[in-house]
Amino acid sequence: MFDFLITFIPRAVGQGIPLLFGSTGEIVTEKSGNLNLGIPGVMYVGGICGVIGAFAYEQSGNVNGFLAICIPLLCSLIGSLLMGLLYCFLTVTLRANQNVTGLAMTTFGVGIGNFFGGSLIKLSGADVPSIALTKTSAYFSRSLPFAAKMGWFGKVFLSYGFLAYLAVIIAILASYILKRTRPGLHLRAVGESPATADAAGINVIKYKYVATCLGCMIAGLGGLYYVMDYASGVWSNDAFGDRGWLAIALVIFTIWRPNVSIFSSILFGGLYILYMYLPTGMEHMEVKELYKMIPYVVTLIVLVVTSMRNKRENQPPLSLGLPYFREER
Repeated sequence: MFDFLITFIPRAVGQGIPLLFGSTGEIVTEKSGNLNLGIPGVMYVGGICGVIGAFAYEQSGNVNGFLAICIPLLCSLIGSLLMGLLYCFLTVTLRANQNVTGLAMTTFGVGIGNFFGGSLIKLSGADVPSIALTKTSAYFSRSLPFAAKMGWFGKVFLSYGFLAYLAVIIAILASYILKRTRPGLHLRAVGESPATADAAGINVIKYKYVATCLGCMIAGLGGLYYVMDYASGVWSNDAFGDRGWLAIALVIFTIWRPNVSIFSSILFGGLYILYMYLPTGMEHMEVKELYKMIPYVVTLIVLVVTSMRNKRENQPPLSLGLPYFREER
């Protein structure tokens, strides 16, 4: 059992880190009152932009470790930021329906990723429908140098790339800022009652733009982590799966608390790959499909329980998904 956990936990963490990035980014966004269902598309764009940056840099010749990390990271952040600006322009400035806009951005982001991913695969002349960026990926997935010398502790806690630890740090910082700082208080006020916040002198539009764009940039790092670290630099179209939707489900599961997302993302990551540890064979195929549903079933149960308890701190922001018309204040 102990050996199983030592093997299982690192794989669960690897699966959970993209969910942690995505859920943290969505929580920050939703605290402003914006419901961004385009997070799967944002994560997809974050991943492909990092791949484009890494591919262009590897084609230039010698690979420097610092640039191999900074270029894909910067490209991913820029691509995710543009998606956030597009969402804000449509929903905050033009006051478009947030649900429709988010779903459209998911489709748009996946289409953009598949288009540029397919183009890069053709440029590389690969025999298989994928592209491998092993030189750049080696820097993203490099673990702490002393991890191998610390036995099971090193394997469970220290065997991950820097993006995994960055995800935890961002979640803790986001939780602290939302609860303990004045900007966090203003942001929560905007999400709860934008009219009241506006009357108090808080710039509602600015907070919605900043929170949504920051949330998209954080979520985009989840796509970058998946490609550069978890998938070892291999990009294949439509390989990201439903992780973006799991990240959104995780927001509900954690009751809009980024610090809770740290452990919950690992739990979801473990549940996501649990079916892989079932016995093989045709008679177990249906059971495996049922196991894939577990994260969503757990989220539904949490949603029902929190709704029945009806505690205000366990509910989403009051203005979530609603456009703000200052003229109606």
